[in-house]
Amino acid sequence: MLMKTASQSLAEQLSGRFAERIRTRLLAPGSRLPSVRQCAQQQGVSPSTVVAAYDQLLAQGLVEARRNRGFFVRELAIPSEFIAETAIDLIANAHPARVQAGFQTQHVPVSATALIRGMFQGSSDKPQPGTGVFPSDWLETTFLPAAVRRVTSTRALHAFSLHYGEPAGDLGLRKSLSQKLAGLNVQATPQQIITTVGATHALDIVSRTLLRAGDYVMVEEPGWAIEFARLAALGMRILPVPRRADGPDLEVMARYCEIHKPKLFVSVSVFHNPTGYCLTPGSAHRVLQLANAHDFSIVEDDTYSHIAPEHSTRLCALDGLQRTIYVSGFAKILAPGWRVGFLVAPTALVERLTDTKLLGTLTTPALLEKALAWCIDQGQLRRHAQRIRTRLDLARARSVKLALAAGCTFAAPPAGLFGWVDTGVDTDALAQRMLDHGYLLAPGALFHASRQPSTHMRINFATTQDAQFWKVFSTIRSEM
Repeated sequence: MLMKTASQSLAEQLSGRFAERIRTRLLAPGSRLPSVRQCAQQQGVSPSTVVAAYDQLLAQGLVEARRNRGFFVRELAIPSEFIAETAIDLIANAHPARVQAGFQTQHVPVSATALIRGMFQGSSDKPQPGTGVFPSDWLETTFLPAAVRRVTSTRALHAFSLHYGEPAGDLGLRKSLSQKLAGLNVQATPQQIITTVGATHALDIVSRTLLRAGDYVMVEEPGWAIEFARLAALGMRILPVPRRADGPDLEVMARYCEIHKPKLFVSVSVFHNPTGYCLTPGSAHRVLQLANAHDFSIVEDDTYSHIAPEHSTRLCALDGLQRTIYVSGFAKILAPGWRVGFLVAPTALVERLTDTKLLGTLTTPALLEKALAWCIDQGQLRRHAQRIRTRLDLARARSVKLALAAGCTFAAPPAGLFGWVDTGVDTDALAQRMLDHGYLLAPGALFHASRQPSTHMRINFATTQDAQFWKVFSTIRSEM
């Protein structure tokens, strides 16, 4: 709560709080600030203090006042034409409730990049329910420093650090990855593997190689907020495909194919973000049939492979890397700061994808790639992943109990790292209230291409075992 100090008035503290959220995109362009009366009640201050704070924000050019409507965050938002107009019609037809809601593009208080910023520097020292990574203490190991020491001897440094590495990435790591993928029934030679600066970089390489501005891309909805934003920034036309328990909505995909002839489909087959759903063999088979019939490629993002059962259905395993491209990385399970990812592609695309990598980064750091190869070959990564899975299972059980006790329901059976929770209230507004208490949420609107208001939120099972968070959550939720 705000408190009087000798250095700052209450109005200055309040305006500073809003200014920081606007600059870090926790309040996105177009967002409406709480009314003066509402803000005064929430912050425990007088209406005159709120008026003074809003005046300061106006003076800084961060907000604008709209007559009879309130105060809104300034700056132009991403043009809505990046979301295909006819896609809106198709989804509305598939979901009549959305017709009544109008399915209009909305601005949301928390932006996609705000979640990334939250990973780098949390809004407080409390466990953050909206983050997309494991807590740092879960990832602490003794073998990572050992791996780095092994590859940073004087002899090793002279061998590979004083010149550029291989364009496709360290051959030793690519060989290790080829063997590791075989355990997932994805058969790929080292020559089909390209290392990248994380999995997001791999997705970007694929997009820049296969697509041009204005192309249609099918992406699962709800889906990864960053992927929507990244594709939109490249000028792609997004076709949201509803994600069901068994896989994507095949009827919607078929209609998109007939009307728009999309070039690409981006899918998280295993432990889908945010629902935790896993693709079934039957659905996977029909997706591949559509791809063959309508000539589009598939990017399979398997970021959560390290915490998933090896027998999980993967499109790349069924397709044999004909129309599919496999993407994964190690930030989630091992070392976020190392930024080591990779993609696996059909042989015919490898040179084109490598060229795109070279234009963006030249090569990737051989030192960390060699260290990672050692971790894989020595079985250290496998054992570490098993420990994480065991710990996550226990955390998930505790988090589910706390969420249910707080009045939430699960829109999908709890699985993997994330829970898709229905709170019963507008999570955009809830997220702003929780920020006042130091908690960063991931509201449901972020996971929809249309950015429509939602009562859902994504929680991280590893960071929502804190009873204090759920106590604050319950109090705020009851006031809404």
